[in-house]
Amino acid sequence: MRTFAIQNFGCRASQADGAALESLLSNRGFAPEPHQPDFFILNTCTVTAAADEEVRQTVRKVHRENPNSRIVVTGCYAQRAPEEIAALSGVSLVIGNSHKTQIADLLADPSAEFHGEVHVGDIFSQQEFLASPVEEAGIDRSRPNLKIQDGCNNRCSFCIIPFVRGRSRSAPVRQIVEQMRDLSTRYKEVVLTGINLGRWGREPGSSMRLADLLRLLLAETDIGRLRLSSVEPMDFSDDLLRLMADSPRIAKHVHAPLQSGSDTVLRRMHRKYRPRHYEDRIWKAREWMPEAAIGADVMVGFPGETEEEFQQTRAFIERLPFTYLHMFPYSERPGTPAADRKDQVPPAVRRARGRILKELGIAKNAAFRRSMAGRTLPAVTLQDPTFAMTTNYLKVELAKPREPRKLIDVVIGGVSGTGLRELATFPLL
Repeated sequence: MRTFAIQNFGCRASQADGAALESLLSNRGFAPEPHQPDFFILNTCTVTAAADEEVRQTVRKVHRENPNSRIVVTGCYAQRAPEEIAALSGVSLVIGNSHKTQIADLLADPSAEFHGEVHVGDIFSQQEFLASPVEEAGIDRSRPNLKIQDGCNNRCSFCIIPFVRGRSRSAPVRQIVEQMRDLSTRYKEVVLTGINLGRWGREPGSSMRLADLLRLLLAETDIGRLRLSSVEPMDFSDDLLRLMADSPRIAKHVHAPLQSGSDTVLRRMHRKYRPRHYEDRIWKAREWMPEAAIGADVMVGFPGETEEEFQQTRAFIERLPFTYLHMFPYSERPGTPAADRKDQVPPAVRRARGRILKELGIAKNAAFRRSMAGRTLPAVTLQDPTFAMTTNYLKVELAKPREPRKLIDVVIGGVSGTGLRELATFPLL
């Protein structure tokens, strides 16, 4: 029996791809084996230069520690730069996202020689949807991820993802319902994910939208709580926000990528909204969900970003009710329009601006956590029995251990270093 190990890199969608690959291989008779497997599969990310470097370092490490294993590199980096990866010492096979569904067939082929072969094609012709629930990923061992959408039709000038993931495509409704029914027998909270999650159901001929899917899942499954991962700001329609506000079974958590608070930078990024549009969605979310977590992705140092434009972003973030930020410096991606611009911001400036926004995000998060003192928040208990995650995305240190994967109400007694502490209303054992 041939054996395999999979190491996933990057976003929740990539993790879901890895879970699906494990299922495909297991169904073909391959057995998981973490030590010296026949095939060591690296399911890669390529969103930044740092992500690429991490993969290259891992290839060297795996080759050194598993000399008898064949290294198979798949995922987004494999789709973007297959020949670059194939040239790395120890790599036996490179399989792009365009051929990811064929991995089991390729590895099972008795005639394959595995000497740096490359299998990459036109990602925009990809119609298949590859994903399985991710049930064993760190904290999410109590809160699995279910990928329901892949690909992206946007063309942001800095982003390589559409060229390695292909066009937007949605998982079938009945498949999602059945997967959610199955997950609801073991979990109380499930996180819905995608590359551009808000575009679920937008294919020609479809009349359903993301809010309609949520209503269906609430009506036809017993899941205790649904949580949305990242949704583009303009896909947070009034219908979706009102549903989130009204349903106790949907987490009060809005994550809307911002990238920049400067109108001129957003235009250069080819983003499809202006700051005023984004601000309207965020304040509507806060009005309807006063205790909700509201987070954003923010990029600093985009080509041409002046000090004035950066200060516009800083001021924009400061006045909006964010509860956390995911901040990252701009990273050139070969093949994108932004990478070809001559007005690149020096890396030192990018890092300095990043530190300013990071500190701002930390201060906003601390203020939000302090405001929760004395309140009672719904939460799901985590694998570590001393912690829970609230509906509004705050980790709570419990006053006494609880059974994992349960929905509870927690009275907040105060803040911890990065989270909250439960009020001890009973004797500790």
